[in-house]
Amino acid sequence: MWPHAGPSAGPWPHGPFVGWARVPYHAPMSHFEHEIREQPDTLRRLLQAGRGPFQAVVEAMRRREVKFLQIAARGTSDNAARYAGYLFGVQNRLPVALAMPSMNTLYGTPPNVGSGLCIGISQAGESDDILAVINAARAQGALTLALTNRPGSPLAQAAELCLDLHAGEELAVAASKTYTAELMALALLSAELADDVARRQEVERVPDAVAATLELAEEIERKVERYRYITRCVVLGRGYNYATAFEVALKLKETSYVVAESYSSADFLHGPMALVDLGFPIVAIAPDGRAGQSMAEVMRAAELRGAELCVISDRDDLLSIGRTRIRLPVPLPEWLSPIVAVVPGQLFAFYLARARDVDPDRPRGLSKVTRTR
Repeated sequence: MWPHAGPSAGPWPHGPFVGWARVPYHAPMSHFEHEIREQPDTLRRLLQAGRGPFQAVVEAMRRREVKFLQIAARGTSDNAARYAGYLFGVQNRLPVALAMPSMNTLYGTPPNVGSGLCIGISQAGESDDILAVINAARAQGALTLALTNRPGSPLAQAAELCLDLHAGEELAVAASKTYTAELMALALLSAELADDVARRQEVERVPDAVAATLELAEEIERKVERYRYITRCVVLGRGYNYATAFEVALKLKETSYVVAESYSSADFLHGPMALVDLGFPIVAIAPDGRAGQSMAEVMRAAELRGAELCVISDRDDLLSIGRTRIRLPVPLPEWLSPIVAVVPGQLFAFYLARARDVDPDRPRGLSKVTRTR
């Protein structure tokens, strides 16, 4: 490892970071920070909205004898779709395919999904390519569902059914509360589809677990100083938290302009491990569960090569591998852990941007609503 010369020291302690403009950051609380902190209340509102909308979706799925799920999404919502792939595959034994919207918009040859449920996930519900997937699926006779924060959006109007995220207006360009609300809505739908009372009760624990995780904010702010000058990093996850790796990497790109690459820990061994040398920063998302345990091998291999490991976990043995350790305070079942495990990553991204004098509410070249065709 490198000598640690103080709270701002790390693998790049000398000189200013190159490649981005330092924009003075003076706001006492940005939209991004405020919305990160809103997440427990957002998730409670989603629970308080009741089971009715989820029961309606399940009843429609049973009437139509749905055989598989197709999910269309972009950006942060695409990471929620990755979570859904594991969630419905493991918990409900349903095949899940992530849609390739370009098949609709560029090539005009949508796949045949008439016997499935097609879900469009979009915070604003305005992306033309997601709409194209939903419209094509509905024309084929597929059941269609919009998962959105705007129940009056074009996406919600195009789909037969809609699940409102109840997140309230999200002003920050980098999504936080809408992402965890998407995960929560998918978890509730999965539990309802399984007709599993115990799983529904487990979901009810999540808002308090998120609130407890937010108490780590000051600790994370201190630890982030070590990474102030990083230019690149890798974020690892596996299983349910494969989605978390993608989402944390996206937040680092959006808010701090770090070249953050996300990998399954298994895939990382098949080539990308060659990237690792002395001081190479790796963020490992490894809550307790089968996937977390499986990550130990790659984490130890990276440590032996001199990697700077930041570990987010609730397991002592995995935390002990890290140079920087962020302990999740409330253990949850693995299938729900992504809703909580992403929160330290959001805080890490926010505090890293602030340490660099970058305003996370005004990332260069980005806007809140992105329309793709």
